[in-house]
Amino acid sequence: MNKPKIYIIEVTNRDGVQTSRICLSKLEKTMLNIYFNEMGIFQSEFGFPVTRHETNYLNANLELTKREALSRIRLSGWIRATKDDVKTCFKLVPQIKYLNLSISTSDQMIVHKFKGKLDHQSVINEMVESVKFAYKSGAECVGVNAEDASRTRMDYLVEFSLAAKQAGAQRIRYCDTLGCDTPFSIYDRIKVLAEAVELPIEIHCHNDLGMVVANSILGAKAANDAGQDAYINTCINGMGERAGNADLVSVILAIKYGSGMEGYHLDENINLKAAWRACKYASYAFGVPIPINQPGIGANAFAHESGIHADGALKDRRNYELYDYEELGRGEPEVIETGRQITAGEYSGIKGFRNVYEKLEVPFKNDEEATRILELVRYANVHNQKPLVNDELKFIAQYPDIAELLFTMNP
Repeated sequence: MNKPKIYIIEVTNRDGVQTSRICLSKLEKTMLNIYFNEMGIFQSEFGFPVTRHETNYLNANLELTKREALSRIRLSGWIRATKDDVKTCFKLVPQIKYLNLSISTSDQMIVHKFKGKLDHQSVINEMVESVKFAYKSGAECVGVNAEDASRTRMDYLVEFSLAAKQAGAQRIRYCDTLGCDTPFSIYDRIKVLAEAVELPIEIHCHNDLGMVVANSILGAKAANDAGQDAYINTCINGMGERAGNADLVSVILAIKYGSGMEGYHLDENINLKAAWRACKYASYAFGVPIPINQPGIGANAFAHESGIHADGALKDRRNYELYDYEELGRGEPEVIETGRQITAGEYSGIKGFRNVYEKLEVPFKNDEEATRILELVRYANVHNQKPLVNDELKFIAQYPDIAELLFTMNP
């Protein structure tokens, strides 16, 4: 019998972008999907199919999967568990195959959020109808989100989840929406849920009490102990609403190196060597610096100054380092240009633009192609409202039609 595994579902492009006072452009969201694909992430919850300013971006990224630019990763959408949302989703993004349908399940939210529009039974009815309609509309895999699961009565959470399973849901997302769980409570609750429902469990935690990684790991452990696969929701650099979601790199490191996790199996496709580039890009895109003490990727994650620590690390890195910096793609020198620089921006001319792409070793077939890419690079700078990084410049040259779609906002 195969042992259950722990998979990563990256929700930066859905939950991370809901972080107050920050945002990502559609190009930046696309680049993150590419980095997550390189990291071997199982699935990216890449946006909101019923939000119209997302439509071109979502369809463009699904086209990238057809071209195998996003070759391994699944792209999933988040919608409310209503038939209207399902209908709008498939009208705007007809090729989408993976969906998470969300509805609140706690007494608090059913009473004080729905305000009499739905009761406990109608919450289940609405969810069941939506799941069935999603499959009828073309979905291949539907997960059901129990919003505020951590404050939901256990008997009702089981009843809700069993109804979701009977309707065809392939996973239940346990949402610690307020971040009120502890490692003890989430382990006990998910163990009961997974044993009762016999479905894989997604673990979606928030960091309001500073325990988000611990809660995510214990939730996954509980699902695995019950014989079910676990899918931890993460955000890169711990972004997310309020105090944030579970940090992508911290979660992976905790599964790989945490005491007591030796018998648990992380998705073998995970490639941590791509983490350093991905995290640096996310920091630049969000405009949020990486804390120096961030696990794995902070500036001080492998820095030693005190005499005892420096001496011990120099004698044997295992004295004071739990894992190797090379594993995260760190260690190579980074070249910083200190002389003349020609950059590509919204007011670039053709000669300066060609110089930039020559340094990137990106050739153009003819002047017409170069002119088209230049125009797109100008738009991209307006779109991002910041200078483009090399990976973005290369992406635009490789997929100009996709880039053009990303920059098009239809009212």
